[in-house]
Amino acid sequence: MTHVVLSSIPVDELKEMIAEVVNQELTKHLPPANQSPICNDLLTRKEAARLLGISLPTLLDYTKLGKITGYRLGTRVRYKRSELEQALTQIKAAKLNGGYHGKK
Repeated sequence: MTHVVLSSIPVDELKEMIAEVVNQELTKHLPPANQSPICNDLLTRKEAARLLGISLPTLLDYTKLGKITGYRLGTRVRYKRSELEQALTQIKAAKLNGGYHGKK
């Protein structure tokens, strides 16, 4: 049986109480801070280009040529950090040797 108690609570105090309860409920559904979700492994085009040290047009060229794999999520393209780090070693080696000729 639920009891209803009516009392006069200032609006600001009521807002704080509601915000606290909402935060508690949201915290139950979020991953722990030390556990990174899979989304952290996916990078935007800008993040990928910055990581690789290349321009956006070059990233697009590498993606079209199949040297780097882009994953389409709706209308957006994302890149896996682990795959980019592997490609990064190839790009760095190629820059030292005069050109990048990754997989074709």
